[in-house]
Amino acid sequence: MTYLEIKSDSLAFSLVGAAQAVAYVLEGTALPQALAKVFAQTKATPQIRGAIQDISYRTMRQVGRVDALLTAMTTKAPEPALLYGLLCCALTLLVKSDTSDDVELSELPYEAFVVVDQAVNAAASNPHMAHAKGMVNAILRRFLREQDSLLPSVMKQPAALWNYPQWWVDQCKAAYPAQWQDILRTGNQAPPLTLRVNQRLSTTDAYLATLQSQQIDATQVGTHAVRLAKPVPVAQIPGFEQGVVSVQDAAAQLAASLLDLQDGMRVLDACAAPGGKTCHILETANVQVLALDSDPQRLTRIRENLFRLKLSADIKTGDASRISWWDGQAFDRILADVPCTASGIVRRHPDIRWLRRKADAVQLSVLSARILDNLWSMLKPGGKLLLVTCSIWPMESELQAAAFAQRHHAIRLDAPGQLLPTALPATSDGNNDHDGLFYALFQKPAV
Repeated sequence: MTYLEIKSDSLAFSLVGAAQAVAYVLEGTALPQALAKVFAQTKATPQIRGAIQDISYRTMRQVGRVDALLTAMTTKAPEPALLYGLLCCALTLLVKSDTSDDVELSELPYEAFVVVDQAVNAAASNPHMAHAKGMVNAILRRFLREQDSLLPSVMKQPAALWNYPQWWVDQCKAAYPAQWQDILRTGNQAPPLTLRVNQRLSTTDAYLATLQSQQIDATQVGTHAVRLAKPVPVAQIPGFEQGVVSVQDAAAQLAASLLDLQDGMRVLDACAAPGGKTCHILETANVQVLALDSDPQRLTRIRENLFRLKLSADIKTGDASRISWWDGQAFDRILADVPCTASGIVRRHPDIRWLRRKADAVQLSVLSARILDNLWSMLKPGGKLLLVTCSIWPMESELQAAAFAQRHHAIRLDAPGQLLPTALPATSDGNNDHDGLFYALFQKPAV
């Protein structure tokens, strides 16, 4: 069989790359790692890599819907996984969502005839899909002909309507009967690009003036948080390479201030990678920080962030649920950003909803409880421990915090508690556009 040669700057090329990334995710690989594998396999330019990434993320936000459409139009799931991924990606580019407030999902990025033509070319170019190029053409053209009847029919299924697994929809509805629809909608939107201004090098007002001078529209959404009206590549962010700003969600920027840091303190950032909170702590006060993570490869990200910001911390590989890495010196403050399902950050990581299973929250809660109990023994009397999760499931957040306080007779101090993912017009109070995080602050009774 002769395979079609496609240009590396074509939509067909981007569709093949995105299809492979989606296939990897649906086989169990997180999307960032899936994309890294795809990029390593191709010689795509940065611009084409951006297109592959864009299509992949769009598709992850619409898997529930396009899977339901494929089920309605085929007798069995297309195989292999790469072909299924291609059809998911192509349908994503053809489906206009009327249920989303997000421009990304409500406007089609390409003309329909271009998508069909390029999807067929993508199939014809690959030895694993070339046999099915006729099927790809037939399915996509059928959708275009019958979409007015197909979409209303599949949208009766909650997984297709909301683009989450059924169990996720049910669990969200049970936990938040008044807010569940807003939570799910927010998770389907593309996230904002929020920056943290390094208070050692600038002020929020001064940085906003810098952005304005370069015709970049932005709004203050927290004490040191600035949200860009339109995301731009990191390389184009003024002052980023010089360490003036870092990329960090507005809710995540609350951690450093909640720790009540004082110069000279000894601070542990457990489960520290990729280091955003570690760096914010060091920007806030002159403290001695130990950044701990169990994954040596993820520690590289911490080192890179520290280097860019010209900050220093002790970095160590270690399991926060064990004591073997500890030198016996107690800490004044401990940040425990414990493992969780990451259910509060799905707008940034839309693949999470398809990778998680209902039982994961239980298993991760058990691990997190072990970590918290272990870290508590390393805290000085009178010291403070901040529990952070990026989850919205009560088992991982409020129920975890309440059980921990009871086990250790910990003094619970004021903290935001559960912040639900929110996407509203920007205001300076910082409570309008952020991920779903949970904060609980504890003080150890003095001896």
